[in-house]
Amino acid sequence: MRLVKQLLVVAVIAFAGSQLVNLVHWNAPLTLILGLGTAVAALAAYAWIVRRTEKREPDEVALAGSRRGLGRGVLIGVALFTAVIANIALLGGYRIDGWGSVGGTVALVGFMAAAAVTEELIFRGVLFRIVEGRFGTWWALGGTGLLFGLSHLFNPHAGLWGAIAVAVEAGGMLAACYAATRTLWVPIGLHFGWNFAEAGLFGTEVSGNNSPEGIVHGVMSGPAALTGGSFGPEAGLYSVLAGVIVTVVFMWLARRRGLIMPRRTGATPAVTLAQ
Repeated sequence: MRLVKQLLVVAVIAFAGSQLVNLVHWNAPLTLILGLGTAVAALAAYAWIVRRTEKREPDEVALAGSRRGLGRGVLIGVALFTAVIANIALLGGYRIDGWGSVGGTVALVGFMAAAAVTEELIFRGVLFRIVEGRFGTWWALGGTGLLFGLSHLFNPHAGLWGAIAVAVEAGGMLAACYAATRTLWVPIGLHFGWNFAEAGLFGTEVSGNNSPEGIVHGVMSGPAALTGGSFGPEAGLYSVLAGVIVTVVFMWLARRRGLIMPRRTGATPAVTLAQ
């Protein structure tokens, strides 16, 4: 029941926040405030329900080390997507066609912060962590990664390949990131950095969502296998390859640090925010 209770609490905050953001129609200051407010409220609610249902301190969202973890994750996410878009551009699949919108960029900060925090709390903080405690790290990574990909089937322009691509490149990568660090701050930062780089920095689609323009107006062209088509670069082969590589690196780190949990064990690896 703790899984259900934790999911319910975070999901209610996520749903309420998304409805409020929709009501302001991408108004820059209001979207920023509501998005950041949703993120803070979701973190507070998660910490509260974990304390109540597990009788422990939620070290995975402890404030100690949060800045460093977030910063590290954002840098990884931005650098990773920059490498993806640079490779697409080298093959002629991406170009910049003028400046975008300052207001849109500001709004995207709030929107992406809310999305990154709530999705990481649900999929890595609740689902991955609890499933891992019973079935082990590898089963939890595969199962929650698949669920994360399938959840994107409801996005505009989504298809089976897009969901599979997200499951592999993001579901697996973000779960592996948590497994290697045992803090949610790094995957939250990575998730935000990747999504904000997509829309806010390079002006591309994010999982098919019709978001406002960021700093520049980006134009994608060429085969969908390269660009991801109307779903955005996340359905492109470069994104899948990048996600697989980073997943392998994180799982190697998790194994090296002794943080891989075997199947059906109740042991919980030590949380080391400094890692």
